[in-house]
Amino acid sequence: MLRIAILSFWHVHAKDYALQAERHPDTEVAAVWDENPARGRAEAEARGVPYYAELAGLLARPDIDAVIVTAPTAMHRAVIGAAARAGKHVFTEKVLAPTVRECRELLTDVRASGVQLTVSLPRLNMPFALAAREVASQGLLGRLTQVRARLAHKGALSAAGLPERFYRLAESAGGAMIDLGCHPMVLTRLLLGMPESVSASYGCVTGREAEDNAAAVLRYANGAIGIVEAGFVNPLSPFTLEAHGTEGSLSYSLHTRKLIVASLANGDNPVAEWPLPEALPSDFEQWVARIGGVGLEAGARNLETALDLTRLMEASNRSARSGRAVRLDELEQEQEAGE
Repeated sequence: MLRIAILSFWHVHAKDYALQAERHPDTEVAAVWDENPARGRAEAEARGVPYYAELAGLLARPDIDAVIVTAPTAMHRAVIGAAARAGKHVFTEKVLAPTVRECRELLTDVRASGVQLTVSLPRLNMPFALAAREVASQGLLGRLTQVRARLAHKGALSAAGLPERFYRLAESAGGAMIDLGCHPMVLTRLLLGMPESVSASYGCVTGREAEDNAAAVLRYANGAIGIVEAGFVNPLSPFTLEAHGTEGSLSYSLHTRKLIVASLANGDNPVAEWPLPEALPSDFEQWVARIGGVGLEAGARNLETALDLTRLMEASNRSARSGRAVRLDELEQEQEAGE
C-alpha cells in the first residue's frame, strides 16, 4: 500500500486527485501539507489524517511513499523539488513548472533521486485523442497543414466559478492559457510536433490580473500552423479538435462526441465516422503502476511531453507580453547560457 501525502489543496482538482488516491486499491492518503493553514487543517481533518504546517516535517516521514502536488503553479519548483530530493514519488497537475529552467532543475532532482514523476495530461488518454493520432499516422490526412484545438468554460463569469487565486499571477503563473490551454496545446503537439515559434494574444474580459481569453498560433518549419484557443468566459463553447492535411480532415466536438474523418483515400464515400477506442488508464493509475515498475517507457514520454508543454507555455506567455513571435530555440539558448 502506497501512503500518499497531499501537498496543498490550492488547485481546484486537488480534491479529485485525493479522491482517486482514496479509491485506488493500492494507495491511501496519509497526510496533508498546505501553504494555507486553515485550508490544510480542514482538509486533513475531513480525511482523519495529520496536517503539517512545515513541509520538511512531512517529507521527513519515512512512511510517506509519494505525494500529490496541487500547490500553486509558482510553487512547483520548490515543492516538487523538495519532495523528489526526499525520495518521494510525485504526481502533479498540468504544467510541471512555469519556465524551462525550472523544469530542467526539477528533472535533475527527479533523476538523481530515482523517483517516479508523472504530470497529469488527461486529454492524451482519451479515446478521441488516441483515434486522431491513429488517423494521422495512417496517412489518411496526407501531410498535415493545420491543427486547431479549443477548450473553454465559464469559470470567470460567476462567483461560483474559479477561485480568485487562479487569477493572481504570483500564484498561478498565468490564466486561461496555462490552466486550460495546456490541454489543446499538448494535443496540437501530439499531431504536429514542436513548432519553430509561438505567437500569442491574451485578453482580460473580466478585468482580472491573469488573462481569461487566449489564443496562440504555432508556426512550423514545413509551413504547418497550429491554433490553440482557451478561455474562462464561454459557458457553451464545446471542446473542439480539428486537423487538416493535403489529403483530408478530421474533426471532433464535445457536442457530438464523434470523430469525423474526411479523406480522399476513402474513394466515393470520403466522409465517415471513425470508431473510438477504449480510453487509457488515468494518469494517476499509470503513475501508481510506474512506481511498481510497470510502464516506465510511457513515464519517460510523459516527462518529455511535460517539458515540451512548459516550452510552449513559456513561449506563449513571453509572446503575449512582448507582442512578438517567440522562437523556441530562444529558450534553449538562454538555458545553455545560464548553465
